[in-house]
Amino acid sequence: MGSIGARACGIVLLGGALAVLPACGGGDRPKTDLQAAQINTIGVNSYLWRAALETVSFAPLVQADSNGGVIVTDWYANPANPTERVKLTVTILDQDLRADALRVTASRQVSANGAWTEAPVQAATVQKLEDIILTKARDLRRQSLKS
Repeated sequence: MGSIGARACGIVLLGGALAVLPACGGGDRPKTDLQAAQINTIGVNSYLWRAALETVSFAPLVQADSNGGVIVTDWYANPANPTERVKLTVTILDQDLRADALRVTASRQVSANGAWTEAPVQAATVQKLEDIILTKARDLRRQSLKS
């Protein structure tokens, strides 16, 4: 009689485990759960991503790919200096919040006789943008840790 009780208990446990297995396959999962996970997941460091978007928000965006970690702005001319314009590309290379996980490139053009011509960008300008993004990212991280 003891072996019949143990056998019945084993069948009940096996039946319970088999009832749970179809749910693990993903076929029965609500679509909203999958969509929410896909929307909230980015392929790069979220603090760097948010800080970079915030830093280049003065210029119109051409591309913002959070999975690839690339932000590209359109040409932006400062109203105080309309004969000069810049275009920025921010690339986030890693999921870690590190200085070498960020690369900013800039193109600059000046207007001469109604035509835009390429002009050099000072290395200090690009470095300053990287520093601003890194500082904002660190601040965002600190704020989230306090919460």
